[in-house]
Amino acid sequence: MNDDDRLTLRRTFTEDAALYDRMRPGYPAVMFEHIPQGSRVLEIGCGTGQATVALAGRGCAVTAVELGAEMAALARRKLARFTGVEVVNAAFEEWPLPPEPFDVVFAATSFHWLDPATRVGRSADALRPGGLLSVVSTEHVAGGSEAFFAEVQRCYERWDPATPPGLRLKPANDIPYDSGEIDDSGRFGPVRFHRYEWDHAYTTREYLDLLSTYSGHRALPAEARAGLLGCIAALIDGRYGGRIVKRYLTQLTLAGKLP
Repeated sequence: MNDDDRLTLRRTFTEDAALYDRMRPGYPAVMFEHIPQGSRVLEIGCGTGQATVALAGRGCAVTAVELGAEMAALARRKLARFTGVEVVNAAFEEWPLPPEPFDVVFAATSFHWLDPATRVGRSADALRPGGLLSVVSTEHVAGGSEAFFAEVQRCYERWDPATPPGLRLKPANDIPYDSGEIDDSGRFGPVRFHRYEWDHAYTTREYLDLLSTYSGHRALPAEARAGLLGCIAALIDGRYGGRIVKRYLTQLTLAGKLP
């Protein structure tokens, strides 16, 4: 993905901030126990503040940088009760880093949207020695309504030409642990991983709303998007009783900045 494509898809998230806030599934609460209480945190791409609430609840002072103006505005409203949280509407790559370094740089399902040539280095620049880079990723893995997710590929193959034929979900155990980018930077110590596998049930309407928050679906031409969502709805209602279960794998990647 080139920089122009990455920026274009990143901006689709701000088109309906309220839907994003309502439908995105959040993160396992236990994950946040690995973020030291009372830390000074720089959060990259806070979205509508789903993870920020948990960080603030641990007594962290959070500066959250969010590209989307609507997302940032919604996050400010949600986080108004926390005096130690500031939401900044800016692109992380362009935002001037403050003189005082942070204890933690935290990115929840946002790090992959940043420029891979600079994201690790700039995160290191924002941290004090010994500070923690914390990157959260979420994968859709095999499990839940497995037969549905195999069958639904026919809808994608018909309406989205970018869909690889015969695509199938991987089991969580087949998702590799990859620390290469952080290791290669030479600026962090050994990488640690924490993984959480969990299920979430959706009605037909809820699942369509969830899909409507994904950048790839939002970027489809209107006719193709309508055809795809209609095909998916007919499958869930016709063969799965109007309800499916999606399995998620949430991974927290941690690395301490070297002196």
